[in-house]
Amino acid sequence: MEFLTEKLIFIALFIFIIHSVETLAYAVRLSGARVRMIASALSLFNIMVIVSRLANMMQQPFTGSLIDTAPNENALEFVETQFRILIGASTVGTVFGIILLPSFIALFSRAIIHLSEERGSVPSLMKRILSIQYIKRGITHFSLPKFSYLQGTKVKDIPIKLFIVNMIITAIYTIGVLAALYAALLVPERASTAIMASGLINGIATILLVIFIDPKISVLADDVVNKRGSYKKLKSISIMMVISRLLGTLLAQFLFIWGAKYIAWFTKFIV
Repeated sequence: MEFLTEKLIFIALFIFIIHSVETLAYAVRLSGARVRMIASALSLFNIMVIVSRLANMMQQPFTGSLIDTAPNENALEFVETQFRILIGASTVGTVFGIILLPSFIALFSRAIIHLSEERGSVPSLMKRILSIQYIKRGITHFSLPKFSYLQGTKVKDIPIKLFIVNMIITAIYTIGVLAALYAALLVPERASTAIMASGLINGIATILLVIFIDPKISVLADDVVNKRGSYKKLKSISIMMVISRLLGTLLAQFLFIWGAKYIAWFTKFIV
């Protein structure tokens, strides 16, 4: 177990938090539709996305250092094991986010209302929700998800194409940095080129999310507010999207080596 270092555990915890936050971001639109304040909800959603993206950028140098500290003997197998643990941390983080989803729908609903009362001032909102009184009140909203929460969820409401696209994009985003770093080991003569490809991969994955996933969910949330759609349908699709995200992190385990080899192959056309 020499590959299980303190640094690896720290990075895994970081990735766990990132994927938990990104999973809980799905609760924001549900909360916005619930309190009929979509614009304020999107502001809160954007804050969560920016925080998770920043956190993802912060962990990249630490993840890269795993390459530098890998032993010369069996370096590929050693790093692969470490990176698969990090991918596993993304799966566990997503599961944790799913478990907390019902609780955070209630918490985000209150946060959106408070954001409106504070006239859009995020610092004032943070001051308010970090108060002892608010934290004590917020704890009462925490509860384990119940099977009854899935009542009303219908398979026919699930957009299969959206489900699959979200799963694939999540898998690509999950392995973007890791595959690029591993590719640097596969082609050490083009290591810098391979490592820099991580930004391109994550950038493309983010653009695909913005183009194919976010608008669809936003329109459904608008339909609920404008009484053209049902909250149950929005909840069903949101639940399926977080499950799709979970499957995407599992798919990442299978795509990891393939993705690294593809990046290594592609770099020869750049250099």
